[in-house]
Amino acid sequence: MNAPEKVDLYNSAYSNYATEAYRQIRVETYGDDFGQTSWMTSEECREIPQLLALTRDSNVLEIGCGSGGYALHLAEITGACILGLDLNESGIHNANQLAQTKGLAALARFELRDATQNLPSPAHTFDVSFANDVLCHIPGRPALLAEIFRVLKPGGRLAFSDALVIGGMVSHEEIATRSSIGFYAYSPPGENERLLAQAGFAQIHAKDTTAQAAQIAKRWHDARAKRQPALVAAETEFNFAGLQKFLLCVHSLTNERRLLRFLYSATKPL
Repeated sequence: MNAPEKVDLYNSAYSNYATEAYRQIRVETYGDDFGQTSWMTSEECREIPQLLALTRDSNVLEIGCGSGGYALHLAEITGACILGLDLNESGIHNANQLAQTKGLAALARFELRDATQNLPSPAHTFDVSFANDVLCHIPGRPALLAEIFRVLKPGGRLAFSDALVIGGMVSHEEIATRSSIGFYAYSPPGENERLLAQAGFAQIHAKDTTAQAAQIAKRWHDARAKRQPALVAAETEFNFAGLQKFLLCVHSLTNERRLLRFLYSATKPL
C-alpha cells in the first residue's frame, strides 16, 4: 500500500493561532480557548490541576506544550512554575510570546526540544509532569516514561492522555487517515499501565474519556466547516479537506469505541 498523503495540523494551527477564524474554532470546539489542538474537554482542563494537586510551590514539566495556552492558564490560576517542551517551532514561539503578553514569563517558559532525547533537567527536579494527547506522537514511550520518572521528585505525579488505545476492528484505510497528520503509536488496552509500572510508577489509574473525545472531534470538524473559505486561504484546499477527513475519522472511531482515549495518572514512590 502506498504511504498516505500527509496533511498538516500543528503548523497551520500554531502559525494561524492569533487569527479570528482559528480563535472562533477553538471556542466552538472546546468552550475555553487555551490554543488547544487535542481532545481535552473544558471539564478535563479543570480536573487536571486537582488531579495533580498543583500549588504555587509546584515545579511542573509539560511534554508537548504546543502554543502554551493551557500551561499559562495553569500558571495563572495556581502560581506554579512551568517548563513546557515541544518540537514545533511555531508553537514555542507563540508560547513564549503569550507568556510575555500575559505577564507570566517569570512563571512559565517554553523550550524547543525533542522529547525522544534525554530531558533537559537533573534528576528530582519536578513535582509534576503532564502531557495532553502527546505521548502517542513520540517514538520510544518506555524511554520517555523512564526519563519523566527520573526528573520527578519522589512523590511526584504524572498525568497523560492517550487517544490511540485499540478497542476494536480498525481498517488499514482508517489507520492511514487517523495517522495522516504525523507519527502515531497505537497500543492495546493495558499497555500504558504496564509501561508506567515498568518505569517505576505506582498508584496507576486510567479514566475512560472516549465519549468526550468523540464529541470534540465532531465539534472541531463542524466549526471548521463553517469557516471553509478562510481556512482554505490559510491552509490550501488539499490540507483543509485532509483535516476534515481526519476529524471525521477520529469521530467515527471513537464514537464507535474502536479507538479509545484514556486519561492516566500515576505517582513516583517516595
